[in-house]
Amino acid sequence: MPLGENFYRGRVAAIQAALAEESLAGILLLDAPNVIYASGFSHIASERPIGCYVPQAGAPVLFVPLLELENAAACWIGDVRSYFEYPGELHPVAWMLHEIGAGRIAIDSLSLGLAQRLETDCLPCDLVNRLRWVKQPEEIAQIEKAARYADFCLESVLGGAGDIIRGGGTELDILRACLGDTLAKMQVEIGEQFRLRGAAVVGTVHSGPRAALPHGSPMARLPQIGEPLIAGIGASVAGYHAESGATFAVGDADDELMRALQTADACRLAATAALQVGASCESVNQAALDVLRRGGYGDFIRHRIGHGMGIEGHESPWLAPGDNTILQENMVFSNEPGIYRPGRDGIRLIDSMIVREGGAFVPSRFLSAHPPESRVLAL
Repeated sequence: MPLGENFYRGRVAAIQAALAEESLAGILLLDAPNVIYASGFSHIASERPIGCYVPQAGAPVLFVPLLELENAAACWIGDVRSYFEYPGELHPVAWMLHEIGAGRIAIDSLSLGLAQRLETDCLPCDLVNRLRWVKQPEEIAQIEKAARYADFCLESVLGGAGDIIRGGGTELDILRACLGDTLAKMQVEIGEQFRLRGAAVVGTVHSGPRAALPHGSPMARLPQIGEPLIAGIGASVAGYHAESGATFAVGDADDELMRALQTADACRLAATAALQVGASCESVNQAALDVLRRGGYGDFIRHRIGHGMGIEGHESPWLAPGDNTILQENMVFSNEPGIYRPGRDGIRLIDSMIVREGGAFVPSRFLSAHPPESRVLAL
């Protein structure tokens, strides 16, 4: 239980209060992040369903396959029930519903095919997803730690990529070095918890014309002088995610590359300024991307400005067209300006942002500490 028993008891109480408001007897959680949020049982989702039933009143129940029984019993929930195996003579979700035996209940995740097979009248409900939007202090603390590790990984790129390239190293070598540095730091600082599920750092490094790919993968390619090099890093601590990312210039940046870097940075700052309590998600997206359009890069926008983060690296709500969710304090988002010029190059920056009264808090510090002019890798 990465955040402690009191945290998860508090989350169950919040779910129960929401169930009462909606006159629901309970909710069966099947979506792995929702199960973790309510129970603290950190697990890897598989074909074997794991469920957590939260009644409107009373104690929750955790449903697991038999092979997970001992692991699940270590969490704070006292009522843990197991089924033998999947798919089983009776589908595990049908067994869960039979065990619950309640009246009007909700369910958070159920495929159409399974719903038809079970002939259940459970109400689809995103109640827990919506509760997850606003982070609690314990969650914010882990997200801030994760942002610091993502920043450290970028510092490793800034400090070491030039030497690696000068020695004939590739994108893969740069990525291997920065991830290795960061993992070593996490192992020392997080200690015993590092070996538990929920602590990790991942990333990508890609350069040159392939930087025009928003989701590019590293290759055994030697970055060339004058090219952009994108490093995008995601870190998680206690199962909570944050991101940092930067575009570097290899050896030198001509006027056009520097102008693109500066415009992307202005877009980043516009998103931060627009992230205000009471604003809508889509208005933040528009305020940020309008900076790129005014700068002449409108034809090179390939995606929204950001997404929610927490137990999942990508979760709702979205800083995107069509999402009119109103921002509340302690919502957490990525901030990802991107300029992608096919066949030529690309620019991508990433910050993590937390909605606060009076203005956004940015726990990822690399970009504010290193403006575009200082992100030229010396060769």
